[in-house]
Amino acid sequence: MPLITGDAIVTDTFTSVGDDAPLPESGGAIVSLARFQKERNTLLARNAPIGVELKANENPENLGEDLHRLSVVALDFPTFRDGRAFSWARILRTRLGYTGQVRAVGKFIYDQINYQRRVGFDAWVVPDDFTLEQFHRALSEMTHVYQPSSDGQKTIRDLRDERR
Repeated sequence: MPLITGDAIVTDTFTSVGDDAPLPESGGAIVSLARFQKERNTLLARNAPIGVELKANENPENLGEDLHRLSVVALDFPTFRDGRAFSWARILRTRLGYTGQVRAVGKFIYDQINYQRRVGFDAWVVPDDFTLEQFHRALSEMTHVYQPSSDGQKTIRDLRDERR
């Protein structure tokens, strides 16, 4: 599946690795929280970037002080109706000060991409038939927002107050 980051479809330099699968010999690896906690020292000692994929019910605060040693935190959307990853992304960016890549994976939908970006996502694993044009359109369809977020965009209320 393609990876979109920045304004482009890019080659993913990370491999998602199952709990019982061997790690790649080179390149980055993304592992589950359970595997990271079990093999923490080995994973952090590798001479390659490491990332963790969090399920919707796994709080990023569980990564503790190791969070800032990770290159990627992938947040899973098990279904488009499950919005916990939105909260986790915002917590990563604001409360925890995480500056690495926050990646959306799983079953999110087109309408959610703009909101995902607002709360701190900066990478998306998308279906094979999803185009860069669709991605750009998803980001530009809403020009004004009602809720404040980690992106600092002025809300409609802020804009109204400025007019007074």
